[in-house]
Amino acid sequence: MSTSTFDTFFQAEARMFLLATIRIALAEDGSDLTSMGLFSENDMAQALIVAKQKTVVAGLPIIPLVLEFGGEDCQVHLNVDDGETVSEGTMVAALQGPATQILKAERVILNFLCHLSGIANMTAQYVEALEGTGVQLLDTRKTLPGLRFPEKYAVLAGGAKNHRMTLSEMLMLKDNHIDRAGSITHAVETLLRTNSPCPPIEVECRTFAEVEEACQCQIQRIMLDNMDAKTAKEALTLIPDSIESEISGNVSLDTIREIAGSGPDFISVGKLTHSAPSSDFSMQFIPLG
Repeated sequence: MSTSTFDTFFQAEARMFLLATIRIALAEDGSDLTSMGLFSENDMAQALIVAKQKTVVAGLPIIPLVLEFGGEDCQVHLNVDDGETVSEGTMVAALQGPATQILKAERVILNFLCHLSGIANMTAQYVEALEGTGVQLLDTRKTLPGLRFPEKYAVLAGGAKNHRMTLSEMLMLKDNHIDRAGSITHAVETLLRTNSPCPPIEVECRTFAEVEEACQCQIQRIMLDNMDAKTAKEALTLIPDSIESEISGNVSLDTIREIAGSGPDFISVGKLTHSAPSSDFSMQFIPLG
């Protein structure tokens, strides 16, 4: 993924949220009295960011955005593109600028890079497990508060697709909506009446009876929630080709290929964002040459 892909993704509200998160992250650290006490504003430094493990990379274009908050010009060279797999010891970026600015930004940069690369790396493993099945891997809204857009960007870098970014992109009827509304039919009819035009509607189904009712409502997608592979396979036979199908819940690297064999259009995995282990990177200062 090139920086142009990053720029395309982070527009409008996505960019606004990203910049706000960077600003908060830097503010959390407060003043870097250590670096300010040791180095003058004119002390220039050069640093390399190095991968300490084999991993897919995501978040590199965030580095210059973090440094821009320092108010001084820093030179940043990105040695690889987001979405690439790098080996241990790979230099992924080089930075040059005021030592105080780079040291102040160091942990924020690494926090973004390690977290987002971890998501991309896990996502790539799930994508590989689905290879050849024709099933698309999706993320969920199980993201850290304030990091929705960066985390979903990392999923793209890992090779999967994004589910809805916000509650308004697709109207999803979950169990609590259905139970509160009284029925799937009543809920769908109300949404169609109160939204003009109405965004696509997805219904989360727990039983065969709910799948059949949802099909009668002619909505856009049905999610089979927390069904075992055998039950999901049978439920999928009830869904016509005109309605997309999604399976969610109880999905792991060990089970995803078997689940894909039942024939859904999509499999969504919350683990991609809420349980991905961080990848390991370090920042190393080197003499200016």
